[in-house]
Amino acid sequence: MKRTTIGLVSATALLLAAPFAAAADNDTLASAITSGKVGASLRARYEHVDEDGRPEDADALTARVRLNYKTGSWRGFSAFGEFDHVFHILDDFNSGGGTSPSRTQYPVVADPEGSDLNQLYIDYAASDVTWLRAGRQKILLDNQRYVGHVGWRQNEQTYDALRVNTTAIAKTTLQYVYISNVRRIFGQDVTAGKDKTNHHLVNAKIALNDSWSLVPYYYYLDYNFTAPVPPVPLEVPPWAPNDLRRARNSTGTLGVRVAGGVDPGNGKISLVGEFATQSDAGDSPYSYDADYLHVSATWVLDNGLSLGLAYESLGSDDGLSFQTPLATLHAFQGWADKFLTTPAGGIDDVYATVKYKAGDWNLTGVYHDFQPESGSGDYGTEFDVSASRKLGENYSILFKGAFFSGDMLGFADTNKFWIMFTASY
Repeated sequence: MKRTTIGLVSATALLLAAPFAAAADNDTLASAITSGKVGASLRARYEHVDEDGRPEDADALTARVRLNYKTGSWRGFSAFGEFDHVFHILDDFNSGGGTSPSRTQYPVVADPEGSDLNQLYIDYAASDVTWLRAGRQKILLDNQRYVGHVGWRQNEQTYDALRVNTTAIAKTTLQYVYISNVRRIFGQDVTAGKDKTNHHLVNAKIALNDSWSLVPYYYYLDYNFTAPVPPVPLEVPPWAPNDLRRARNSTGTLGVRVAGGVDPGNGKISLVGEFATQSDAGDSPYSYDADYLHVSATWVLDNGLSLGLAYESLGSDDGLSFQTPLATLHAFQGWADKFLTTPAGGIDDVYATVKYKAGDWNLTGVYHDFQPESGSGDYGTEFDVSASRKLGENYSILFKGAFFSGDMLGFADTNKFWIMFTASY
């Protein structure tokens, strides 16, 4: 953990613990520490990637071992620590972010090998309605379109942060988060794996009634960068030179999300509408304004069948497009991960989803049609499928495929296939 983060955690803990300093050696503290809960998990995954333009296909067999421990509570305090190690069993792939510079003949499978202190934080229940968390932690806001932990990858994205959550306002859950460091999925051994930041996130979920909620939010992302950057970057992929990526992703996003459901008499229809506007922020040398729009309807029938139709648009302003650098991006715009950063012309994604529960199996199919938000042409189409099931109480298995067909230069045909086994205790 960086020195600044250690200072943030220590200062916060001392401030909150001050009223109880006299009881610091009380036996109940020792009991809280020793009466905690141990967790362990193993996730093994095979991933195959066939991408046009790459001399070799990627074949990755990786495994992640995770150990964690959560203490009991003492005077409102508790703590949590989590350690991960990622193994490479078959490593015919490029793990991305500069982690495997000699393997550029392969497509990227962003699962670098190594150990990581994934989480280490202190919680404090200040009252029945307010709690604080300080330290390294996962942060998942709403559907993770803006802020998530990239849980699909073996090495998750976590944050050195201070978080406050309160329900003191009637029917409202208000969250404020300050982030001093972003620990990205590429690991701490490369510069692309860590970003020093001055991020401020505000999110409020307001219950309008039993079925509908309103979520206004503002996310101010301010990355530290030092080197001069080009005046107009058209596209900034995750592996771009770090100062260029950080400057481009320094943004302010103001938006609102509405979600709810209606009962048609057979199952339930869930509806979501969201709009946001984004502009440059912090020390960004760029000037732009771009919009985001998402509308979706999902009908979950009583027979286990689910049908969904949605439209998502990330706009562009003269080649500077709407970006979501902290998102769990694999969950959006196709599992082939062709749009981890928004193209210069923005993107419109129309997609349909079918899910069905057949016995113990959960089956999913998704079809995407991708077009530029501004300009002409088509990026391509994608078809995604998955089948998963639990194997007893502690085990699960997943089969998953993504098939992208590109219609524009720069968007190569890509096929991906996964088999994943998980054991959790």
